[in-house]
Amino acid sequence: MNNELGKKALVTGGSRGIGRGIALSLAARGYDVVITYRSAKEEADEVIAFIEKEYGRGAVALHAELSNEETALGLVDQAIKELGGLDVLVNNAGLTITSPLAKMAVKDINYLLNLNLKTPLLLMRAAAGYMMGQGKKGSIINIASTRGKRAYPVDAVYGGTKAALIRATESVALECAPHGIRVNCIAPGATKVREGKEREEGYKKLGQKIPLGRVGTPADIGEAVVWLVSDQASYITGETIKIDGGLILPGMPEDVRPEAGYGWGEIRK
Repeated sequence: MNNELGKKALVTGGSRGIGRGIALSLAARGYDVVITYRSAKEEADEVIAFIEKEYGRGAVALHAELSNEETALGLVDQAIKELGGLDVLVNNAGLTITSPLAKMAVKDINYLLNLNLKTPLLLMRAAAGYMMGQGKKGSIINIASTRGKRAYPVDAVYGGTKAALIRATESVALECAPHGIRVNCIAPGATKVREGKEREEGYKKLGQKIPLGRVGTPADIGEAVVWLVSDQASYITGETIKIDGGLILPGMPEDVRPEAGYGWGEIRK
């Protein structure tokens, strides 16, 4: 028997990339899903059509500019109305902007803080409140990044928001634990999220730097989410799981041979 059949999930940023992989994996296990998109309406519609045709599950795409506080505040209620309930929230929507901090525009700093940190906090607030009120032992997953675990140049703001999200996950997990609600984090790294010949060449080169010999896929992340929200992971909360093929495991920076690889990326003046 599929224990997930008929459960309800909200996946932000579910029109493409990692969010798409998560939405498809959940639908394949019997979840009805709401996904959000900002600009990729056509791709979002394709995800919905695929879920309905291949898995026979209910699926809805909602347009949402999640850097906007008012949009974020109302999204969980909107998803609950569409789905008739909510068992799983996946905070996936996010954006990367890299720049030396001294040269970074204030508007870009604010945008990343709002989208990558404030919005997940607001959605967790709403989802946890609903689940507590309903006595529902649901699950919340935050999609962070290995950049929240390891420092890189030109990454103070994006990496900082992801590090903060990892830390926030731990506190919310403690707050939700007495209610049977589990809150965990997944930190993807080196994951294939775009198509194209040039990108394929880049992914191939990057794969040679990864201990497992390849870049990750959205399905890798989706399958991890499915497991983490399932009863098989019922004793796990407040955890962050890196999914990067071993890429950021501590290496040997004292090995100066060219074939030994790189350490922390290019340091720019």
